[in-house]
Amino acid sequence: MIADPNTYKLLTPGPLTTSLSVRKEMLVDRCTWDDDYKEMTQFVRRELLTLAHVSETDYTTVLMQGSGTFGVESVLSSVVGKNDCVLVPVNGAYSERMCQILERYGIAFVREDFAWNECVDAARLEAVIAAHPEITTISIVHNETTSGLINDLVSVSEVVKNHNLRFIVDAMSSFGAVDVNVAELGIDFLISSANKCIQGVPGFSFIIARREALTATKGNARTISLDLHSQWKTMEKDNGKWRFTSPTHVVAAFAQALKELQQEGGVTVRGERYAATNRKLREGMRALGFEPFVSEAFQGPIITTFLYPEGRNLDFKHMHHWLKEQGYVIYPGKLTDRDTFRIGNIGEIYDADADRILELFAQYTKEFM
Repeated sequence: MIADPNTYKLLTPGPLTTSLSVRKEMLVDRCTWDDDYKEMTQFVRRELLTLAHVSETDYTTVLMQGSGTFGVESVLSSVVGKNDCVLVPVNGAYSERMCQILERYGIAFVREDFAWNECVDAARLEAVIAAHPEITTISIVHNETTSGLINDLVSVSEVVKNHNLRFIVDAMSSFGAVDVNVAELGIDFLISSANKCIQGVPGFSFIIARREALTATKGNARTISLDLHSQWKTMEKDNGKWRFTSPTHVVAAFAQALKELQQEGGVTVRGERYAATNRKLREGMRALGFEPFVSEAFQGPIITTFLYPEGRNLDFKHMHHWLKEQGYVIYPGKLTDRDTFRIGNIGEIYDADADRILELFAQYTKEFM
């Protein structure tokens, strides 16, 4: 029996605290050409389709080396054609990043800005499309880990369907905990990452793509390594073979994480655990004087942004170091105009952890603030 070497838990939106059994899978070295490893890749691809409520006939999964941003860049640089225009609703740093990617590649786009603590308004998207008939695609972030808010995919999906647009969804920090019916929503490309709600480790992203839409992207790619269509064709042709060296240890850990998700009860049960922990933390922190940045109506179950208490001295570096010594690591804020910090609750974080975290914050505020 291997003792868990972790000395603290991560209250972050990924990387996150994984189970020891997931990490143990990385102790074995595997060959990328071996059939058993390729079958592991195929297992991952099939399981992700099941989680997305789609069939292998209509959809496929493409695994892409790198972090979640690599997956987003792969889709935006491979899918969008030279005659396309992308509408990006912006209400956080990750939708801002979509715009940065599109600008770098010289891809036409229109951004519509919203407050960073408010969800995207579908009616405003309708107005933007009316003013910009050249728009062919909507690309949206589902759960903005900048703040913790979660956008309403259903209402945006209606806009997409009304105008027969391509639909790209960055579900990086929601997929695996928030149930997303990809086919029902008409999503063409959904992007997520190994180290989020499925509770694997960092190293690859994945794209769940509608086959017809993906097939139509042939020749669009603006890079070699992030060419989504070529990556897919290689995986299809050679039964799970990646084009370039793949993160074998990470794939093995992710395969185990998928099994553990099912053992927990699936996406709904895991999402309920996350939501309950998130609710307890929000309520407990508010009682200690830390107000959430996002209202209850727009809050997702993954991470919460808290404002610094007014009239009290808070040294984030000191607080971060002190909490780490007590066994927990929190996340700095990502807002540019407010002093904030974030507490994530995904991964191996349970009700007892929430109780302990609140005890520690109560102790810290009493002794140092």
